[in-house]
Amino acid sequence: MSLSPSDPNASKGGPAPAEPTLRKPVTIRTLRAMCKRGERFACLTAYDATMARWLERGGVEVIIVGDSAAQVVLGLHRTLDMPLDLAIAMTAAVKRGAPATLVMGDMPFATYHESDEQAVRNAARFMTEGLADVVKLEGDASFASTVAKLTRAGIPVCAHVGCRPQTVALTGGYRIPGRTAADAERVVADAVALEKAGAVLLLVEGVPDEVTAAILRSTSVPLIGIGAGTACHGQVLVIQDLLGLTDDPPRFAEPLLNLGPQIAAAAAEWGRRVRSGNIGGQRYVMHEGEAARFGIRGGSGPESSGAATPPGPMGSTEGPGKA
Repeated sequence: MSLSPSDPNASKGGPAPAEPTLRKPVTIRTLRAMCKRGERFACLTAYDATMARWLERGGVEVIIVGDSAAQVVLGLHRTLDMPLDLAIAMTAAVKRGAPATLVMGDMPFATYHESDEQAVRNAARFMTEGLADVVKLEGDASFASTVAKLTRAGIPVCAHVGCRPQTVALTGGYRIPGRTAADAERVVADAVALEKAGAVLLLVEGVPDEVTAAILRSTSVPLIGIGAGTACHGQVLVIQDLLGLTDDPPRFAEPLLNLGPQIAAAAAEWGRRVRSGNIGGQRYVMHEGEAARFGIRGGSGPESSGAATPPGPMGSTEGPGKA
């Protein structure tokens, strides 16, 4: 059994935290058993230990540390710019925050394309340094040899088919594949080829329902969907889209919360408290008798009354009007 990290603030008098998740670790075998029983599993992205901890407590079975971090964490315009070292570090952070969750590391652009040897080397880093349970790579049937080499090395692979954001430069923007019969057949063939090469999971993005149904008929491993209808064994969304933090979410992402305005309101309230000198919480005090030894004489300073002292000019330790 695995217990997610406890909240260090639980004993400080604040609101009670959500109960830690106590469950057997989710593995590939777990997902296969769920699919066999006809149970769907939940998947979300995360990029840090704190968010991962709360997602595990919420019962999410799979967390993908997506190259979407390039956009939602780093503020870049494309997933292509995700740095490998940062992706690995984020994956390790997520696994530490959610040790009982299956954590999938998303291999960034150009980290597995040069050669199968490059793919094995970088995927192995995700497994060792990044603590990943699975690595994900975008690919079509031509990546079958890469998946086979990774599988031979003992690295579990989730093959991402359909809409592949890492190829956006080739297509001049995001496109929805599978809208014609020929294109739909190609997407299905990609999924079949990558499963045959050894992929233990498949992820299909941005395709019509008919394409998803055909993949399910033609393959036997758990299938995760994003913008691919409801028939998949699992569903994933970018966590910022789910929580209402994205200004312009994709059409398939329906927020369950509207945290963006709430965060802005909290920031504004904090600003008001800072300016008024009423920041809340409890203040630290010196041990009995130590204030006198430090040179502060009883009751004459602002510490005794709790009143806020207006700050002096930048670089000054004295308030306005002091010589």
